[in-house]
Amino acid sequence: MKLGKYKHFKNKYYEVLAIARDSETLEEMVFYKALWKHPEFGENSLWIRPKKMFLERIERNGKKMPRFKYVGK
Repeated sequence: MKLGKYKHFKNKYYEVLAIARDSETLEEMVFYKALWKHPEFGENSLWIRPKKMFLERIERNGKKMPRFKYVGK
């Protein structure tokens, strides 16, 4: 998985900073930050999500699409 900027299917941009492992399960996790001001969590809020979920394809309005799409560095 590439580090860099990703576009969420809801048209928000994020930057993947690192891939880490959960200390208990060893599951790969994606550590990323919002590139926009979240109304509740502020500017550049930090997030973590299982890599499997980050890379999955979702279905919305009958269309399959990636949850996050890589857009560059």
